[in-house]
Amino acid sequence: MAARRKYWLVKSEPFKYSWEQFVKDGSTYWDGVRNAMARNNLRDMSKGDLVLYYHSNEGKEVVGVARITGESYQDPTTDDDRWVVVDLAPVTPLTEPVTLAQIKADAKLADIPLVRMSRLSVMPIPKPAFDRILKMGKTKLPASA
Repeated sequence: MAARRKYWLVKSEPFKYSWEQFVKDGSTYWDGVRNAMARNNLRDMSKGDLVLYYHSNEGKEVVGVARITGESYQDPTTDDDRWVVVDLAPVTPLTEPVTLAQIKADAKLADIPLVRMSRLSVMPIPKPAFDRILKMGKTKLPASA
């Protein structure tokens, strides 16, 4: 039996690593996470899971969808084996970015971690909320997703 796909949100400050740079690079590993809860979320990610890409601080908006392309492994930016990374590849930009203000204003999204635990950089997103954000962004996933 195939594993169930999970849904996530990752945050990046656009001046550090923007969606545009991610698309240009074609893939990346998600590094630098130094929060235990966020690290545990990285460990729970599986190949094929889908990820909302959120620009934090500047913009404060969901701008794209990425896919996890492999299981978590040791973060190459540290010798501390407690920290892990996952590989991501871009899937599609949102047709219209969905702002944090729009998300907070939507009663169906009031309980997602982006609203409740706003400082967490890697978080699970329930599938209905993931789908709702895509709809708000006027975005359909490609068949290959």
